[in-house]
Amino acid sequence: MNKMKTLLAAGVAAASMTMVAAPASAEVSASASVASMYLWRGFDLSDGSPAVSGDITVSGAGFYAGVWGSSGDDTAGQEVDYYAGYATEVGALSVDLSVWNYVYPGASAGFVDNGDTYGDLSEIILGLGLGPVSLTIYDNIAGANGYFYYTLGYDVAQFSFTLGGTDSDDEDSNYAHFDVSYAYNDNLSFTFSQMIDEDNDDDMNFVVSYSLPISM
Repeated sequence: MNKMKTLLAAGVAAASMTMVAAPASAEVSASASVASMYLWRGFDLSDGSPAVSGDITVSGAGFYAGVWGSSGDDTAGQEVDYYAGYATEVGALSVDLSVWNYVYPGASAGFVDNGDTYGDLSEIILGLGLGPVSLTIYDNIAGANGYFYYTLGYDVAQFSFTLGGTDSDDEDSNYAHFDVSYAYNDNLSFTFSQMIDEDNDDDMNFVVSYSLPISM
């Protein structure tokens, strides 16, 4: 096991212990969602089919860890993500640093370096926020090809605007997309997503999603 996988394994072990023996001051939150498609970084991964997802998170003193699961995409099937991180504020700047591991139980051979095993497909994610502006950087540290994925966001009232794109070792796979979302209320939202580079001129995706917090 290489150093990075050892670090990831240690992180999940610590997260598991936290979730099993969370201190009284820790908070546990959960939610369930349904969407008209699985929209991921500008792509419709579910080929137009609805997607159901849910998550559970334990948090305290800025640290958090949890599990997110989805009915999955059209190629890889069911998806389960494990994550752990730390969020804080430095003056007006919000900072969120986390490690995510993506697992696809029963994934077909050859999919993102056999991403059906823990540690095979992972990212370190850094999120920065200043007022209505946000910047998120995703660094692939295991699985797939070496890449960075970036998002630049701006929120105003119930609208959010997101510009996303990749910086990959494989220049032919780089792309960009632009999303506009409207939150009708805390549960119901609508998103329009459009590829904006000449190599990915797919039709605009339209997604309706409904989420519901679950009392613990």
